[in-house]
Amino acid sequence: MTATELPELAGASVVREIADRVYAYTHSRGGWCVSNAGVLAGPDGAVVIDTLATEGRTRGLVEFVDGLDIGPARTIVNTHHHGDHNFGNHHFGPTAIVIGHDRIRPEMIETGLALTKLWPQVEWGDVRVTLPSITFSDKLTLHIGERRVELIHLGGVAHTTNDVVAWLPGEKVLFAGDLVMSGAAPFCLMGSVSGSITAVQRLAALGAETVVSGHGPATGPEIFDQTLRYLRWVQHVAAEGRALGLTPLTIALQTDPGEFAELVDQERLVGNLHRANADWAGGPPGEPLDVLSIFDEMIVYNDGQVPTCLA
Repeated sequence: MTATELPELAGASVVREIADRVYAYTHSRGGWCVSNAGVLAGPDGAVVIDTLATEGRTRGLVEFVDGLDIGPARTIVNTHHHGDHNFGNHHFGPTAIVIGHDRIRPEMIETGLALTKLWPQVEWGDVRVTLPSITFSDKLTLHIGERRVELIHLGGVAHTTNDVVAWLPGEKVLFAGDLVMSGAAPFCLMGSVSGSITAVQRLAALGAETVVSGHGPATGPEIFDQTLRYLRWVQHVAAEGRALGLTPLTIALQTDPGEFAELVDQERLVGNLHRANADWAGGPPGEPLDVLSIFDEMIVYNDGQVPTCLA
């Protein structure tokens, strides 16, 4: 593997070749909106797995892709609807093909640029909602020269309603989107804690040796056990809180994070507890919750400070 620091334009971005002509475009700190991408180089062009949150970061990604010795074709796979994974789609030009799950288009339309309102101090630049023109329900296979890439929706609701992973069976490389996060707390507010557990168990069964998560450094399959321990801990904490009649915010404030204390974005526990309670109540998986009011509770948990966003 080789790793090189990218230009300052992309901040702390690092590109690493994790298999022949397969690149993980990651960041040293994977917190709010500091997301990852993947680049698969082929004779005709590149498949790019996710674009980035800001114009500046995405332009760094475009510069890297354009610097490869490949053809002009560009295919973008969006792993889900959150803007930090697709706000930069349009920077790859009008001929780029964008692919996502069937549910991603309505979610992107409804959400719009809301993420920029949470952190107005971020230099977002020219960010837009650019919808996929190709969608699928369960599985779609891409062929990049001789390389096979399986785009998989694992069924149900997990991080969101429309999560997609890119699995390279020949190389045992998995681009997992936000179903797992390396060094950061998982976040299920727009999805399902129980559904995330099911999805991560299915990911583990694929047999990946290298995992590029939606945030944080590339890792190995140990990320699955780490994520499952966190999600089951959330369920346990939520059950204790319900038994005591406590609100998610109150129980979060009283809970020792234990082995998860080193994860960035600890305030996500509040949102995850709200979602665990919604799962327990038996409503539709992924049913909308009051994201803005829950975000305000996360600020309270964070000693009155807006969660740090280094996008």
